[in-house]
Amino acid sequence: MKIIKLDAIDSTNSFLKNMAEDSSVENFTVVWAKNQTAGRGQMKTQWIVKEGANLTFSVFVRPKDLNVTNQKFLNFSIALSVYETLLEFEIPKTSIKWPNDIMSGSRKICGVLVENTLKGTQIFSSVIGIGLNVNQNFLSEKSFKATSMKDNLNRELELKEVLDVLLNKLVHNFNELEKHEYLRLEERYLDVLYKKNVPSMFKTDKNVLFMGKIIGVSSSGKLQIELSNETIQEFGIKEVSFA
Repeated sequence: MKIIKLDAIDSTNSFLKNMAEDSSVENFTVVWAKNQTAGRGQMKTQWIVKEGANLTFSVFVRPKDLNVTNQKFLNFSIALSVYETLLEFEIPKTSIKWPNDIMSGSRKICGVLVENTLKGTQIFSSVIGIGLNVNQNFLSEKSFKATSMKDNLNRELELKEVLDVLLNKLVHNFNELEKHEYLRLEERYLDVLYKKNVPSMFKTDKNVLFMGKIIGVSSSGKLQIELSNETIQEFGIKEVSFA
């Protein structure tokens, strides 16, 4: 596994995507930046972290025989890798918020951005961007709905140690993906899905409020919410949020 460490870059995902276009990039090549000046989240949202305090990195992977219709299982394997890393460091009340944010209690501790390159009906390659809050102190920043490993453990951690654990988890879960252990991945993901089967208030992207409960993820990767009248609606990314 090749790790490229940079002092500063606009976006590790953009840097790694450009590398992949210009040269042959080894599977599981990692670009790790001490400071990311223009980090990106889902749907072009911005991801801002304190310089040198957290893990901001991207991983290049080339899946074998992964049809685009099975993209959700790639997301499951990535989210589970971060989740299991936090469990290993005994971060409390950890869960996965659909599609692949990681929570500690009601606060976000990690964001993930996956950008795929397709060849026909196959996912030819993926750049996985991960922003994990490690040593930044969010407890005094009450305007942020975020937390960090340090907030939970009351101590600082070595970034390289956390990175090594996470990458090992990612390799393990990626192997499960390539063995087509889809059912096992989905069961593990749904077992730790944030607020699954908990009645909650939601808001659509049209600002419509409604009560419902998360019951699963559809075959196309959409969030399934059961409404109070027992009908099930499906929502894509940014189409629904907790109110």
